[in-house]
Amino acid sequence: MLWLFDINIFLRIVEKNSPLRQVILQMILMLRSRNDVICFTPQILSEFWNVCTRPASARGGLGLSLAETDRKVSLIEKHFRLLPDNLATFQEWRKIVRDFGISGVQVYDAKLVASMTVYRVANLVTLNTKDFKRFPQIKAIEPKDIT
Repeated sequence: MLWLFDINIFLRIVEKNSPLRQVILQMILMLRSRNDVICFTPQILSEFWNVCTRPASARGGLGLSLAETDRKVSLIEKHFRLLPDNLATFQEWRKIVRDFGISGVQVYDAKLVASMTVYRVANLVTLNTKDFKRFPQIKAIEPKDIT
């Protein structure tokens, strides 16, 4: 089974003091033990880089150096599967934003759903399940709810 991890999941792994870190690490081990595949998209890595390198004094920033962030991104690239953007994901995104009347910051959620649709990934692991309720083609699940 294929799973897409939202940025907030990768960020909780990086945050050593996050109460969700251990839950997420255990979930990864469980998914791997079943031979499930965990995926990410270029957008997720872009957002991850943004948050990691944003100053800790800025809203949500982790204040990591470029070198630290690059090491963490390399680990994601090594251990998880990239779902690359292509013409099909762009066309699906255009269809989704038009059909669902999406505007503002929700266009980024639509981009993830477009990648999931094209690559036939049914499950999104996220801490923001409510943001994805409008999309019947995917299932948004919190880490604690994966069994």
